[in-house]
Amino acid sequence: MKRFAAVIADNKRYVFIFLLFPAIFGITSAVTHYSIPEEMVAGSVVANLATDLGLDLNTLTKRRIRLDVISNRKYLDINKETGDLYIAQKIDREYLCNIKTSSCFLKMDVTVDNPERIFNIELEILDINDNAPHFRRDTMHLDISESTPVGERFSLNNAVDPDFGSNSIKTYYLTESEHFDIDIQSGRDGSKFTNLVLKKPLDREKQATHNMILTAVDGGVPARSGTASIIVRVLDVNDNAPKFYKDSYTINLTENSPIGSLVLKLNASDLDEGSNSDIVYAFSLYTSEKTQQTFSLNPENGEIRIKEIVSYEDFKIYDMEVIATDKGANPLSGHCKLTLLINDMNDNHPEISIKSFSSPVKEDVPVNTVIAVVSVSDKDSGENGQVDIHISDDLPFALKESSDNYYELLVSEPLDREKVPEYDITITVTDRGNPPLSDNETITLELLDINDNVPQFPQTFYTIPVMENNAPGALLSSLTAIDPDLHENQYLVYFIIEKEIVNTSMSMLFSINPENGNLYALKTFDYEIEKEFLFHIEARDSGVPPLSSNVTVHIIIMDQNDNTPLIVSPWRAHGSVVEEKIPRSTDKGTLIAKVIAIDSDSVHNSRITYQFLHNTDATLFSLDQYNGEIRTMRMFSYRDSRHQQLVVIAKDNGEPALSATVTVKLSTVETALKTYADMTEVPLGYDIFSDLNLYLVIGLGSVSFLLLITLLVTIVLKCQKTKPSKAAPPCRNSVISSERNSTIADSTLVSNDAYWYSLFLAETRKGKLVVRQPVPKGARYIVSSLPRSTGLTETSDSAASTLQYSK
Repeated sequence: MKRFAAVIADNKRYVFIFLLFPAIFGITSAVTHYSIPEEMVAGSVVANLATDLGLDLNTLTKRRIRLDVISNRKYLDINKETGDLYIAQKIDREYLCNIKTSSCFLKMDVTVDNPERIFNIELEILDINDNAPHFRRDTMHLDISESTPVGERFSLNNAVDPDFGSNSIKTYYLTESEHFDIDIQSGRDGSKFTNLVLKKPLDREKQATHNMILTAVDGGVPARSGTASIIVRVLDVNDNAPKFYKDSYTINLTENSPIGSLVLKLNASDLDEGSNSDIVYAFSLYTSEKTQQTFSLNPENGEIRIKEIVSYEDFKIYDMEVIATDKGANPLSGHCKLTLLINDMNDNHPEISIKSFSSPVKEDVPVNTVIAVVSVSDKDSGENGQVDIHISDDLPFALKESSDNYYELLVSEPLDREKVPEYDITITVTDRGNPPLSDNETITLELLDINDNVPQFPQTFYTIPVMENNAPGALLSSLTAIDPDLHENQYLVYFIIEKEIVNTSMSMLFSINPENGNLYALKTFDYEIEKEFLFHIEARDSGVPPLSSNVTVHIIIMDQNDNTPLIVSPWRAHGSVVEEKIPRSTDKGTLIAKVIAIDSDSVHNSRITYQFLHNTDATLFSLDQYNGEIRTMRMFSYRDSRHQQLVVIAKDNGEPALSATVTVKLSTVETALKTYADMTEVPLGYDIFSDLNLYLVIGLGSVSFLLLITLLVTIVLKCQKTKPSKAAPPCRNSVISSERNSTIADSTLVSNDAYWYSLFLAETRKGKLVVRQPVPKGARYIVSSLPRSTGLTETSDSAASTLQYSK
């Protein structure tokens, strides 16, 4: 298999060629496809067939290359010397395809001899904007009463454009008018139509006629347009009487004319407008009762028709007088006299007789089955006695002559009861007289149903949301199929196609009513355990043999906010109270603790936010509502209490929201000033009195001196109590935490922020031993986590903190 592609440029137009050449016994099954725009001039080259089809150019004449076009007209031909396929006659896409379609193809065969080969050619004709929109009527007349309210709409004739797609009609424009505007609307098929809208009241005395131009513009490039004139006549009051074209008429009428035949249509005119020009016709009192019994007069359109059989032997002349009255508030009228002369002519009607008729029949009756036998006759002779019989062309039946004046009514097309349950077949017979006479007979054929339609669900896939914690037996949805058959062929039974999920049958989870397709849940679902189910439901009719179809059902369990947030950090051995110790020299922005909560609900319901329920000093601590970090907002002062209590609530995003709380008790400790030199981080010095007024210092100097002495003594005593532990004093950014009930005995974590404290708790939960190791003076502090086989070492100083693993 070989593929060839070529692009031919001719007069700035492009021709796309797609070739596929499998050759079997000299006949190519592939189709060579070309695309050209319509309206190419005659002689334009489409492609070179010798090159595209792999033929020798020198042997084209000898091999008798020829073109067979599947069309009544020859639009293309082949140059046997060059092998070019060229335009023989200009191609009009709209004429060729005759309808608006997305594609238009011209199919042809190229044949060569010695050996004989046939190539299938398919030429696609592309649309160009070569047709301008035009209106079916160049002028549209509208009669509008001067009392018409503003906003009234009047239908206008739409323009048509034979072109397709973007080259069809795009919009309409109306010349500027003081009283009228247009409203453009789009149909479901994309067509544009417009209405004329009255935007200002009319006054006939000022202007009796309004002339406007309606322009239709297509979407081609360049755009084309067409115009139509709109003439609006403003209606006036009733001041003119109806008038007949002639005051008297003489009509020749053949006897035995069919009842309902038109004798004459009177056409009276009224110069008024609107209802003032609507005319009602009636016989006057001078018309005899026999004439009124024989003939009918349509009061709306003035048509005089035969109501009874007219016989030349009974009456030769009928006289009548007709009055035309308008419908104005003060009606006016006109008169006309008619004389009907009866002519003696052909007076015998043909007759129809149904000899046999089979009804009802099954809808799958074979084509050419005889339904009825009909005979026709006419008592007249000559051409008046010769008859023609026919039925409507849009019926799936045909008449076939079996013998003289006998016809068989046959089934000519397959029947479908679901489309047409019965047929009214009117058989009409007409003789060849002048005028011809006719008769008709109508028979009704009923069709019996067979099971030939599969039940159909409105959808092929159902997605049903179910809220978790549903009640067992709750109705989930109604899955109803439709079967257009009748009786037992349309009675449907519904089943769940069995499918096991984790050793659980689908029928143990769901149930369906076999009669109406109502789907029920048999258990309560939990979103955290089961999130969705996928299974099939079958609808089967009761016909013989039964027909069935199935549909896929996707059950999605919707989450409810039924899980309370669980606080996992800070870790609490007992209760919900966490006790922490922090130095009073803690800097502003220091991380004190981090609250972490988790929620097993879905993403929306499990979104956690944190808030303070209680804060001893709102100016001292801040809480990040998204990550739960508790930080200092400023440094501690000597006025702040040593004990602070923070109650944090973790609330999810459900409706209603669920929450959990944790209480953090903070105790501040004083740091020893004399040991600050031993630490790797130089402590900051704070001038307690830097912000005091000079006069206040002088007044309170003695009292402040005593307080300073007391404070120094207290710090010295606390440092002496911690001296036997041989542990380095905490730096001003350290956090000291001890858990008395923990399995880790005499273990203390020293870190430069609260992050290492959280790490300490996490390591102890894993069964590791975290110990503090002293280092030489001036070096870093080392905190070790010692599991059975792996050691975790943390090195902290004022500049950085690192973790080191060793085996």
